[in-house]
Amino acid sequence: MYNQQYPPPGQYPGGQYPGQYPPPQGQYPPQQGYPPQNHSPYLPQGGHYPPPPSSYGGGYGGGPVELPGSSGHPPPQGQYPPHGGHQSYGAPPPPPHPGYGAPPGPPPNQYGAPPPGPPHGQYGAPPPQQYGGHQAAPQYAAPPGGGGPPTQPSPGYGPPQIIQWDANPDAQALRKAMKGFGTDEKALIQVLANKDPHQVEAIKQAYSRSFNRNLEKDIKSETSRYFELGLVSIVQGPLAHDVHLLHSAMDGPGTKEKVLNDVLLGRSNADMKAIKGMYQHTFNCSLERDVKGDLSMKTERHFMIVLGACRAEDSAPVIPQAVDQDVMELYRATEGKMGTDEMLVCSILSTRNDNQIRAISRSYEEKFRRPLETVIKKEFSGHMKDALLFQLQNAVDKYMHAATLLEDAMAGMGTKDELLVARVVRYHWDRRTMENIKAAYNQRYGRSLASRIQGETSGDYQRLLVTCVGP
Repeated sequence: MYNQQYPPPGQYPGGQYPGQYPPPQGQYPPQQGYPPQNHSPYLPQGGHYPPPPSSYGGGYGGGPVELPGSSGHPPPQGQYPPHGGHQSYGAPPPPPHPGYGAPPGPPPNQYGAPPPGPPHGQYGAPPPQQYGGHQAAPQYAAPPGGGGPPTQPSPGYGPPQIIQWDANPDAQALRKAMKGFGTDEKALIQVLANKDPHQVEAIKQAYSRSFNRNLEKDIKSETSRYFELGLVSIVQGPLAHDVHLLHSAMDGPGTKEKVLNDVLLGRSNADMKAIKGMYQHTFNCSLERDVKGDLSMKTERHFMIVLGACRAEDSAPVIPQAVDQDVMELYRATEGKMGTDEMLVCSILSTRNDNQIRAISRSYEEKFRRPLETVIKKEFSGHMKDALLFQLQNAVDKYMHAATLLEDAMAGMGTKDELLVARVVRYHWDRRTMENIKAAYNQRYGRSLASRIQGETSGDYQRLLVTCVGP
């Protein structure tokens, strides 16, 4: 049972995250029939944490489903455990802004005992509105999944929002911090590091309206290096930041493959369409054209499926027979044949929603006694292997996957500062998501994410990232 609000009262002014509203007191009811919450092998026995609603990164809603032969009972409520004696993370979020709510969930009987159908070992065709299309080479893409309304765009990716919040004091504080001789870097951090995408947009408009100046240009003229990069990334907002990251990843010789993976993989159809539209508007060319110019052969085809925005929506139910069919097709495309049918594997992981991929992963390991992740590592290499592992790990355990991405930006000789800034800013937009990532990081690496960042950065750059992460 959820018995507390998130964020904890007093953490932000007014006891709530700026620009949002707290849920009612008492137990927080499950969201309209979503499946049981997301299991994680890193949690205490029987524990789990609740995935947040659709938010930055796309498709957070929904948890795993019980496989045939399992207990069929929902796991006890819980979340990633806190560290350092602080209260539990993962309590329910405030209701989202209008137009950004999680869609109604799938029917309650989505994954328990299989429905009547072919006997075990025979794999009947799944309902056409859910799966199918594997034989339609070379595309391999399944038609969009049904079962409910489309996943709503993440905050900052949908139509502009008018919020009941006065941005003028923050705009005034920013101008004061940069006006005249010297710059008050601490004031810039204090104003910008804890705002949601709608608030940042409101601040930019108020700044332009009050001073007839461009906030992003003023920040660039007053700051430098990675501190500048972090502030500009925040001021751009999540959508424009993604688009500029993609362009820089493909501009010039070579391709920053990790950036392409971070921005494009695991996204909702709504967010993907927003990214493609903004890229076309900003750079006057299609994202597909630029990706084709930088990737090649089957990796290019993989990303064309991703850019097609044909994932099953979060509300599409998990159907046991469809999972069984996908598991067998994955086996036949990898371990069950000489050679590998790469495009079939790419198609399944690029067109199924997170709940479906999670069920496929669990079912594959139960049936063949080895993790699907191990199979991908054995059968693939290079960028395609990394992209498929990203899609799988992101669906199976989103918070732990994010924690490992943050560690990846700091591990080894030297810090990958551009990658670290991009990933911290990406996750900081949703404070509840960040709290779960921090708890996952502590569980995996035995230390706080903030202390790890402090050891890899310095000065105003350090203070900005630590503030974005939170205490």
